Amino acid sequence: MAITTYTELKTAVDNFLARTDLQNRAPEFIALAEARMNREIETRSQEKRITASLVAGDEYVSLPNDVRRIRHVRLNTSPITNLSFMTPLAIDRAHSATGQAKPQNYSVIGTEIYFRPIPDDAYTAEIAYVASIDALSDSVATNNILTRHPDIYLHGALAEAFGFLMDPQRRAQHDALFLQGLKDIQDDEDRARFAGGALSMTTDYGELT
Repeated sequence: MAITTYTELKTAVDNFLARTDLQNRAPEFIALAEARMNREIETRSQEKRITASLVAGDEYVSLPNDVRRIRHVRLNTSPITNLSFMTPLAIDRAHSATGQAKPQNYSVIGTEIYFRPIPDDAYTAEIAYVASIDALSDSVATNNILTRHPDIYLHGALAEAFGFLMDPQRRAQHDALFLQGLKDIQDDEDRARFAGGALSMTTDYGELT
């Protein structure tokens, strides 16, 4: 059967397990597989861009709930002002004065972006970031990963299921296919992203070209 939706994926997991005592457990196995995907791969479909309004005198802006890694932050001024990432300690040392000005740097503290100098105006910041995979559910029938790589979802969920069943041999079989699939996805994404361009070094919160 085709696996193009969350419902079809749950059915496929149940069919492969062929056990009546695991009915309705497929969503748990799928969610666990997604958690592993979020730690292992970054695809173009996960890249998002938002704008945030800075407030004069307030150096903090809340991050989106689904942010995994920030690609870049800039102010939509004329000309555009690209901000450089600094660690919290470094940014405080570099901007020890409390005066207000146009921000030049940013850091990340908890779930917020920290701008310095403290904004002196209501700037609009543009934040490009890598988000978590859109989690499948009864209200989210599909996503880019399921559409392009249904086998990855299936093997990931089955690896979790056989781990639950304490069947190490079958878990290892599906886990190997799952991990190879994740590597193939990331290799394909990297080739597409860097084809014809220069490589860049990446920090936890930004990129160094």
